[in-house]
Amino acid sequence: MASTEGANKTPSGTPQNNNKLNNAPREQDFLNAKAFLLKSSIKSNINLYDHLSNVLTKVLDERPENVVDIFEDLSKDVKKSKFTSQADTILDKVDRSEEVVLAEIQKTLFENQEEAEHDAGEDEVETPLPNLPELMFYFEQAGVGVSREEMMKIFLALKQLVDNYPLQTCRLWGKIYGTESNYIVAEAEYREGEEEEEEEEEHEAEEADLDKEEEEEGEEQEEDDTPKPDFKPPPVIPREDNRSGTNKKTYFVCNEPGQPWIKLPLITPAQVVAARQIKKFMTGNLDAPIISYPPFPGNESNYLRAQIQRISAGTQISPLGYYQFDEEEEEEEDEGTRENFMENPDYEGIPVKDLIDPTLSNWVHHVQHILPQGRCQWFAPIQQAEDDFEDEEEEEEREEPDEPEPEIGPPLLTPISEDVEIEGIQPWSARLSSMLVPQYAIAVMQSNLWPGAFAFGTEKKFENVYMGYGHKYSPDNYSPPAPPPVQEEYPSGPEITETEDPTPEEEMALRAAQQEAMDAAEEIEDAEEDEEEDD
Repeated sequence: MASTEGANKTPSGTPQNNNKLNNAPREQDFLNAKAFLLKSSIKSNINLYDHLSNVLTKVLDERPENVVDIFEDLSKDVKKSKFTSQADTILDKVDRSEEVVLAEIQKTLFENQEEAEHDAGEDEVETPLPNLPELMFYFEQAGVGVSREEMMKIFLALKQLVDNYPLQTCRLWGKIYGTESNYIVAEAEYREGEEEEEEEEEHEAEEADLDKEEEEEGEEQEEDDTPKPDFKPPPVIPREDNRSGTNKKTYFVCNEPGQPWIKLPLITPAQVVAARQIKKFMTGNLDAPIISYPPFPGNESNYLRAQIQRISAGTQISPLGYYQFDEEEEEEEDEGTRENFMENPDYEGIPVKDLIDPTLSNWVHHVQHILPQGRCQWFAPIQQAEDDFEDEEEEEEREEPDEPEPEIGPPLLTPISEDVEIEGIQPWSARLSSMLVPQYAIAVMQSNLWPGAFAFGTEKKFENVYMGYGHKYSPDNYSPPAPPPVQEEYPSGPEITETEDPTPEEEMALRAAQQEAMDAAEEIEDAEEDEEEDD
C-alpha cells in the first residue's frame, strides 16, 4: 500500500505543478492588457478593444484586397460612422453665403410659367423682348460682351422685366462696372398712356415739396424782418418732359440678374451740367451720396442716369438709311427740333466693307445731342418780372441783361464723320471682326470718346452696347477744379481806407487855413449886414 500511495503522489518538483504556477501570471497579464484596451477615451468615449473588434469585423465582412494598405482608412471610416455631434444644430446654424442667396433668387428665372402659357392660348401678342442670344452672338465675334451663362441670365431677367411692366420696346443698354457691384442697364419705352399715372404722382410729390418750402419761407419772413440782399439766383432751367429730349427713354437697372428691376429717375439739366464737371466711380448702391466738387445735385441714381444719357447721346449709332424722318413732320418741324424718326421699310442694307470705310460716312447718330445747357431743346431763361422791382426808378436804373444766344447742336441722324477729334485721335475706330475669313465677318465700331461703347453691323442688323465704367476719355489725367477765390466782405475804396496821421506842421497849417476861412466868412457877413443897414 505504501508503495501504491507513494506512486500516486506527485513530487512537488514535477512539471504539472510548474505549469499551474506559470499560467497564473500570464492570465493576469492578459486580463491587465484587456482591461487597458477597454479603457475609454476621455475625448471620444470609445475604447480600443471595441474599435479593433469593429474594424476586424468590417474587414471580415467586406474582405477587401490589400488590407494592410487600407487598414488606417478602414479605422477612420469606423470612427466616422460612430460620430454623433453634440452641438445643437438650430443654435449653431451656419449663415448662407451670398452665392447661395443669389442662386435662390435666380432660381425663379428658370421656373416655367405653364399657367401663363395656358392662359395666353393661341392669341400670342408681339413681345418687346429682344433676341439677346442672337445679338450677343454677333458681339461675341467682335470680342465684346459677357459670358454665355450670364448672358442667358440677363436674357431671362429682361423677360421678367417685360412681363412685369407695360413696355413697348426693351433692349439691353449695357453694363456699368462699380467698386462694390455692377449695374445691368435696360432701356425701355412705355406704351402710350401707361406711364401717365406715375408722372402725375411724381408731379404731385414735387408740388407738395414746393408748397412746404413756400410755407417755410413765409414763416421765416414773418419772424425775421432783417434786411436781405438784393441778389437773386439765375432762373432754374426746367427738365424736359417725359418721352422727349433727355427723358425720351426710361431706364431700369439691377445689380444681378433675378434681382428686382429699379426704375431710374428723370434727369434735370443741372445734373447733366454737374456730371460733365466731375468724375466718379459707381459703387453699385443707388442711394450712395456723390461727394464731389462742384457739388452734384443728387445721389448715385441721378449721376448714373446722367452718365447713361451722355453715353447714349455720343455713342448710339445706326447705319445710314436705316432710320428716316416722317414726311409729315419734315414739313412742320425744322431740322434742329426733330425728335422722332421711323424705320425705313425700303432699307436694303449696306455692305460690310462700306460700313468700315475710314470716312465713317455710313453711320449716323440716332439719339439727340445734349446742349451745354443740359437739354436737347434750348430753353430761354425767364426774365425777371416787373413786379420784382420795388420802384419805377430802380427799374429804370437797372440794366436789362442781354438775352443769351440760343445754343444749337447737330441734328438727328448726323453722320459720325462730323464728330470732333480729341487731340488728333479719331472719335471712332472701324474694323472687321475677322481678317482670316472676311467674307463672313461683321463690321465693328468702337468709340474712342467713351471707351466701352461698341456697335456692330451686318446686312440689315445692327446693335449698340456699352461695357465700361461710365467715364469719358480724357487725354490728361483728371484733376479736380480749384475752388473759387474767397468772396470779399465789402468793396475796398478810399472812403473806408485808413489814412496816416498828419504831422504837427500839417496840423498847424490846417488850423491856420481854417482860421483864415472863418475870418473871411465873418468879413463877408459883416459886409452884407452893413449893406442891409444902408438900404
